[in-house]
Order: sequence, then structure tokens, then C-alpha cells
Amino acid sequence: MAERQPNSAGALALAAFIFSTVSLFGCSEKQAPPAASHKPADSATASPASSKFSHNDAVVWAVNIGGPEHLGSDAVRYLADTLDWQAESGTIDNILGTQDETVFRTYRSGDLQLRQPLANGVYDITFKFAEPEHIAVGERVFSISAEGKTVIADLDVKLARDGNHRAALVRTVTDVQVNDGRLDIGFDASAGEPLLNAIIVRQKTSDSRNWQLLWSDEFDYQGAPDPQRWSFDEWPARKVNDEDQTYTSRARNVRVEDGKLVIEAHKEQYNNAEYTSGRIHSHDKGDFLYGRADIRAKLPAGQGTWSAIWMLPSDPFRYATNCAGGADWQGSSTCDAWPNSGEIDIMEHVGYDMQTVHGTVHNKAYYFVNYQQRKASVEGKSVDSEFHVYSIEWTPEHIYILFDGTPYFFYRNEGTGWQAWPYDHPYHIILNLAIGGHWGRAGGPIDDTLFPVRMEVDYVRVFKPAVN
Repeated sequence: MAERQPNSAGALALAAFIFSTVSLFGCSEKQAPPAASHKPADSATASPASSKFSHNDAVVWAVNIGGPEHLGSDAVRYLADTLDWQAESGTIDNILGTQDETVFRTYRSGDLQLRQPLANGVYDITFKFAEPEHIAVGERVFSISAEGKTVIADLDVKLARDGNHRAALVRTVTDVQVNDGRLDIGFDASAGEPLLNAIIVRQKTSDSRNWQLLWSDEFDYQGAPDPQRWSFDEWPARKVNDEDQTYTSRARNVRVEDGKLVIEAHKEQYNNAEYTSGRIHSHDKGDFLYGRADIRAKLPAGQGTWSAIWMLPSDPFRYATNCAGGADWQGSSTCDAWPNSGEIDIMEHVGYDMQTVHGTVHNKAYYFVNYQQRKASVEGKSVDSEFHVYSIEWTPEHIYILFDGTPYFFYRNEGTGWQAWPYDHPYHIILNLAIGGHWGRAGGPIDDTLFPVRMEVDYVRVFKPAVN
């Protein structure tokens, strides 16, 4: 949830696995983690992932649509496009918002129907798009089906990338069941022609690694969030992102009950605001450097909600150039602690786009001001009525964001310095439910009939790879 300047627009975050003694797919019930201290994670001993496991081991088919064979920056091997179809091919220059321009430079548009032999099983599919024409929002809108079921409805690539021309879009769908030995994917446009730049198909598989628990909260108590793990932000409306709520520490807005953390927003006049809600963080209580975090949560529904599970640097001034410790940097237009010292959004969700979940990183080199925001999204399933696990895997080399174990966002350390990789120092977790703001109101006015509305969190768990 980007801490942007008061007059700036938009923001984004995401993803996955339940953990018992090993990681497993599925997230319907809380599973107890290994026994561990609740002290903050020791960043000096939080080792990067070093096992031989790779999410790319599950890739069974990837194609650089309209282009040649290509080894992506994500280490995915894309096949050359030798598919037998009638769709027109084209090229795009000056792609924005990606670490891999090559895979977005070529595309096909028109009659897009994919028929790929594939062993029966369950698959996750990542689609990559870029808009080649300087068209208006709404002039190219299409839906995508897989195995006869709509998996992405009414996609407008330009709109999905905040109206930025030629900004790369990555969208993942999960749990596509193949029963007849062939993966069938169809594109159907309601405006203009559909297009596609690349596709990745991953077989659903479990993570074979073991993880050591460093820090957690199972919310197995009643009352206020554990003060040894969490602190409150008590803020007025408009402090960041032009958000409409005031954040309070009242039990009405933040509490633990029935084994869940509840962050609940209300429509009420309080502290010169029309809405109240809650925001808590683990700064100085659960900071960590590298590892994995799993957060199992159920998200709020309704136009105007903007929920987030995300991370900020525990030393926000590490790469600041015009401010230092003690400055009120969040929401500041004069302190460059943000974006210089970084932000990682594990999950961001806005209620007007109910089943789309976002993952994002923010830094000086790549953020919304220069139209280079690095982000991706996943098509969620009943995120407002079911719990899902939103995860990050973070090493010195890369960041993955996952939804129920499915990786859908990847960002690598380019080795060019702190401007693109400020993710070399401890961060902490933030849980909040904003109302309105630049992004929450982007789909229209806040729906006042939905209150009270809540985000629930079943657990927060932070791990490092276990030493064998």
C-alpha cells in the first residue's frame, strides 16, 4: 500500500501456502505451525532460500507469442511461437513496467484460440499483455476462457495498467483442471480485438522445502492485538493516499476474537473523519530480512474498500537523501524515504474489482511517477467469503509473491544498486483496511450501505529455510 504523496494517484500488493511441518496446498483450516519463539526475527540469521527447489520446475509450457525462443529474466524458457493459428502478429517498442521487455515486444491479436496437448491435471496459467496502440480505455476489452470456463472477464489491458500506454500487464489464473489431454484457451472480445504477448503454464505442485518458523501470531487469544507483536498507527484522514478513514486503536476497529484478527471499518464521524478503521504493524517487534511470510486472510467486499497486507523498511531513512530519523516521512511531499528505501505489497485489493488481487514492489527506479511500476495480479476466488494465504518469498536475489501457493509476481535483483533493490535491510509487516483514497474511490463513490465491513486475519507466520 504505497505511502504516496498527498496529491498522487493509485497504489498496489499479494499471495500463498499453508505451513505445518512442511508446506502444503490448501487453506480451508488453520494448521498449527512448528513451535517457535515470538521474539522478532534475527535478521543476521535469517538465511536466504538456498534449496534446489524452483517455482520454474513446475513450468510445463511457455511461449513467447509472436516471437523467438527466449530465456526470461524470471529464468522461464519461452518457446518460439510456432503455433498454427490465423492471428496477426506485431511488435511493440518502449515497453514500460517490466524487467523483461523482450517477452512483451511481440504479440498476436485477432482470432486467438490455443489448443495445447497437456497431461490431465491442475494448472496455473500466467498471461502477459501489453497494449500496442495509443487507444482510449474501453476500446479493447476481451475475456479469456480455459477449459470452457471464463477465467478472466472483460479485461482492458490499458485500464488494468492505470491507463499507462504500453505498460506490461501480468495476470495469473489458478486451478485450471484439464481432463481430456488438451488445454483449450479461448479469447472473446467485446470491443476491439483480443491480444496476447506470452503465456506460462505451471502444473500445480507442492513446495518440497522445509521452513523454520521465526515469528508468528496465531491470534489464539481475545482482546487487543498482542502488544509484544503489534503496534497501532493512529492517523487522521488524508494523511496518506487521500484516504477517507481515520485509523484508531479502539476495539471497535481492531480486535482479536474467535481466533481471528478483525480490522473493521465503520461509517461514523470521528476525529474529523466520516469513516474509522484500523492499521497495525510489527515494526521493532517482528522485523526480518529475507525468508518467507504467510498471511491467511479473508478480504472485505464493497466499493470503496482498500485492504492491504504489506511491508515497509524498518529503517525508512536508509536510502533517504533529504530527510533523516525523526521525520514524519509517511505521506510527506518533502521526504524521499519513500520510495527510496522501498516497499513490498504482498496483497492489495480494492472492492470495486472484487476478485483481482495485486502484488507490487515500489522503489526509486520503478514506481508510478516514472510509469515503471513493477506489479502483477491474480484472479482470486471468493476472496471475501473464504480465507486464502497471501505470501512472499524474499531472498537477496529475488522476490516472489504468491496466492495460495501460486507464484504470480516475480522481481529480481538487477545488481544496479539501491535505486532498484532497496530490499537489503529488514522490513516489517503491516495489516490495514483503508476506505476510499485514490485507489479505493477509483471505481466510483464509497458505498455507504456496506458498513460495517471487515478484513479478518487467521494467522501471520514468518519463516526462514530450515537448515538440513
